[in-house]
Amino acid sequence: MVRNVEVYEKRALELIKQTEGILQSELWKLLGLDSREGSRIVLRLARKGIIRREQVVINGRKTYRLFPAEPTDRKKLNIIVDIGSILDIPCVVCPYIDECGEGGFYSPESCRLIDEWVHGR
Repeated sequence: MVRNVEVYEKRALELIKQTEGILQSELWKLLGLDSREGSRIVLRLARKGIIRREQVVINGRKTYRLFPAEPTDRKKLNIIVDIGSILDIPCVVCPYIDECGEGGFYSPESCRLIDEWVHGR
């Protein structure tokens, strides 16, 4: 297995950015890796969305040309946050919130309002 995978990934990305698309086999040679190790590095970068691979045929053999990923190539992560899920927490409107704390007179452990909210009473 390749030692210092992050070092190889960083160097691979530098080489890919320097070219106008580099063949996967050329990248391996420049990195001094065999095809198995080189493929693993390339696949890791592709899964992270850092590079994109285009299949090409060179001398009758399928291979890939590697490019830096464009911002439009990267996968977008959409997180939907529903503020309604926290609006009814009693602490939001509690008049004693500034005095509330663990072990104090007003405490989350002994709060009737939190207990009712948690248990749906």
